[in-house]
Amino acid sequence: MSKVSLTNVIKKYGEVQVIHGVDLEVDQGDFVVFVGPSGCGKSTLLRMIAGLEETTGGQIEIGARDVTRVDPAKRGVAMVFQTYALYPHMSVRDNISFGLKMGGMAKAEIAAKVDKAARVLKLDDYIDRKPKALSGGQRQRVAIGRAIVREPEVFLFDEPLSNLDAELRVKMRLEIARLHKELSATMIYVTHDQVEAMTLADKIVVLRDGRVEQFGTPLDLYEDPDNLFVAQFIGSPRMNLFRAVGRADGSVSFTDFDTAPFRPANSGGVAEHAQLLVGIRPENLNDDGTHALTFNIDVVENLGGVSYAYAQERYEDEPYCIELRGHGRPDSGTLLSRFNADSALLFDATSGLRIR
Repeated sequence: MSKVSLTNVIKKYGEVQVIHGVDLEVDQGDFVVFVGPSGCGKSTLLRMIAGLEETTGGQIEIGARDVTRVDPAKRGVAMVFQTYALYPHMSVRDNISFGLKMGGMAKAEIAAKVDKAARVLKLDDYIDRKPKALSGGQRQRVAIGRAIVREPEVFLFDEPLSNLDAELRVKMRLEIARLHKELSATMIYVTHDQVEAMTLADKIVVLRDGRVEQFGTPLDLYEDPDNLFVAQFIGSPRMNLFRAVGRADGSVSFTDFDTAPFRPANSGGVAEHAQLLVGIRPENLNDDGTHALTFNIDVVENLGGVSYAYAQERYEDEPYCIELRGHGRPDSGTLLSRFNADSALLFDATSGLRIR
């Protein structure tokens, strides 16, 4: 397996630039997920690595090779698409082996590779079936098998689970994570679902408008976001944001809640009267903190082991969310929650940048 390097990669369609100078290093054997909202450029960037989109500027390397202008078939990558793209008249075995046959590989070698891929993907019992006799998850595994037998340097996945129902998505996430461990392969995976990103990735690339907002491990992005966009995009439910103002002594006061001033971690750079946003995740609003906030609860989602209470109070159009555990969870009414100052993150209200 090989590493992938992108240096100042640019993509333009005519006068419209959609990828803006992306620099990225994907280490050998890593599982890297491109995540972001629709239209952020994640699939375009993946297709540029695959060679399916021409690179307007910059350089793409796979291993030690510059593949920026290399034909897709010669880049050493295999791509799994959102649509399974299986031949309906062919069996599972023939679908998986088709590319190898076209490449002129010996029959015995093809059979060995297909049998191995079928075992890895638990397709042994379906090897002679046609795609119409398979479930959605089984069809996606066949598409992955077609990639595995090519033994590529890099696997590329373009939203491969988006056509599956919720339960099957969870199962296939586990299958892909298991496959990555078994193959120790370099994988780049595109999704708009940040839960998929958090559960699958060694590292996550958060994209917005064709630019990399942050690149790091899932926990780095969750616990130490660089800006408001990353803070709210990573994590479900989303981070709560509270309007606040800086004080002369470096402490912070909430604007919309009557509570004592507090001093978040790394707040030494806060200027007096500075307009701020304080980010607190739902699980950090609980009974154990030192600073109290009172909410008027409107709706409670009861999910069994955990519930989420949504307040009538809002930041812009977003109601505040409080995670509830244990017994005696309210259905509505007033709720007193607490937080610790070290769990509160500070952001500049104008730029959205993190104050560290």
